[in-house]
Amino acid sequence: MQRIRLRYTKRGRLRFTSHRDFQRAFERALRRSEVPMAYSAGFTPHPKVSYANAAPTGTGSEAEYLEIALTDARDPDKLRELLDESLPAGLDIIDAVEARTSGLADRLTASVWELRLDGVAPEDAERAVDAFKSADAVEVQRKTKNGMRTFDARGAVASLEVHTARSEQSEADSPQADRPTDQPCAILRLVVRHVTPAVRPDDVLSGLRAVADLAPPVPAAVTRLAQGLFDEETGTVTDPLAPDREAVAAAPGAFSGDAITAAAKAPVPEGPA
Repeated sequence: MQRIRLRYTKRGRLRFTSHRDFQRAFERALRRSEVPMAYSAGFTPHPKVSYANAAPTGTGSEAEYLEIALTDARDPDKLRELLDESLPAGLDIIDAVEARTSGLADRLTASVWELRLDGVAPEDAERAVDAFKSADAVEVQRKTKNGMRTFDARGAVASLEVHTARSEQSEADSPQADRPTDQPCAILRLVVRHVTPAVRPDDVLSGLRAVADLAPPVPAAVTRLAQGLFDEETGTVTDPLAPDREAVAAAPGAFSGDAITAAAKAPVPEGPA
C-alpha cells in the first residue's frame, strides 16, 4: 500500500466552502482520476483519506494537508496533476509527496495567517498590535456548543506584525483579489501555535478589539499562508512535507531521525505575499 501526502489550497471565493464540501469534491476528483484508492473495511467502506487540521469555513488557505492510501503505486507528481485537473479552480493541489515518515499531524504545530483589514489605517493597526503584544494576557470569549468560553488569545500568538499593502500587481494575483482596494487597508501577519483550546484568527481580532478598540468596518479577509512545525529557535513555521521529500531522495533505509529533524526545519513556501 502506498501513501501520498498532498498540499492543497482554498482560494478566492472557494474559501467559503466548508470542509465537508471539500471532502465531497475531493472524492469526486478521486473517482474521475481513477485513483486506485484503498478502502476501509466494514459494511460501509470509505476511501482512506486522512485530513489534518482543516481551516475554518470562510478563511482562505495556501496550506491544507491530507493523506491518501493507494492499492497500487503512482507517481506523486502525475497524481497531483490529475487530481488538480478534476477539482474546481481555487481548490488546487499544489504539492504531492510519497509518505515515508509517520506523524504528519504531529508536525502541524503552528500556522502563519494573514489578516486583511479593509478600512483600517496601518497606523491604527500598529497601535493595536503594540498594545496586544505588550499585554501579558488578552482574554476573549467564544461561543461553543457548551456555551460561552473565556480563554487567553495572547499566549498562542508567537508573532504579530503589520505589513504594508501589496502592490497593484500582487493584489491582482492575491487569493483575496475580490476584496475592495480603494480605501485604507492594514495587513496583519501572525504566527499562531496550535494549542488547546485552539486560538483562531478571529480570536486575535477580538483581542485587538479588547485592548485597543480596533474594529474593522467590514469582516477581515483571512488566509492561512503556511502551517507546519514551529521552530522555537527561529520563530518560523517549517515545511511538514520536508522529511518525506528527504526520505524519498535518500536510499531506502538510509535516512535517520536526525535527517528528518533537519529536514523539518526547512522554510515553508508561504504562498502569495
